[in-house]
Amino acid sequence: MLAYPGMTLLDLVGPQHMFAAMLGATVRIAAKTLDPIRSDLGMTIQPDVTFADAHLEPDVIFTPGSIAGTFAAMEDTETVDFLAARGEHARYVTSVCTGAMLLGQAGLIDGYRVSTHWLAKPAMDAFGATATDERVTKDRNRLTGGGVTAGIDFGLTMVEELRGTDYAQSVQLMAEYAPAPPLDAGTPDTAPPAVRDRMAAAFPGFEEHARAVASNRRQ
Repeated sequence: MLAYPGMTLLDLVGPQHMFAAMLGATVRIAAKTLDPIRSDLGMTIQPDVTFADAHLEPDVIFTPGSIAGTFAAMEDTETVDFLAARGEHARYVTSVCTGAMLLGQAGLIDGYRVSTHWLAKPAMDAFGATATDERVTKDRNRLTGGGVTAGIDFGLTMVEELRGTDYAQSVQLMAEYAPAPPLDAGTPDTAPPAVRDRMAAAFPGFEEHARAVASNRRQ
């Protein structure tokens, strides 16, 4: 599981909880160094291994997303090279939220259908991918989740993929994962127009920035 400065912590923690619930699984947080990494909202996380020491052929390679942190990671050659190298040999190539843009920058989703955060959907074609409206998308060995909280759904989907439905249901029960949100504004389609427009306006130039960075992606 990739970690980088400015990532959204819940993008990582939701899937990590599900992965770590698989008895016998080895889950490692990989980063450029072993220094603590500060997330976009201020919490820090301690990596387990450096890029150099991470498994060369992992069963799963995963990347979380964010906004500014993801754009910075997309322009960091060492991070992109790590994803490209491990993704080439991984059994599953995965992401949550705008982490799909990092996969795209590494040349790993060209020709694939992907889920991503609603902000990033319009730019997915710049990475050769097709954005879906699904909370979790599986296209061959690419499994991707939508924004932030979709990471829990993604993680549970991966557990089912790796261990079967009964095992995944056991993990879901132990986590008491039975979402019943108090509000219904979790997607652009369900949010009130004023809320949707206000949040979209809070990130001016996002699509243009994504396309500009994607112009230098791996092919």
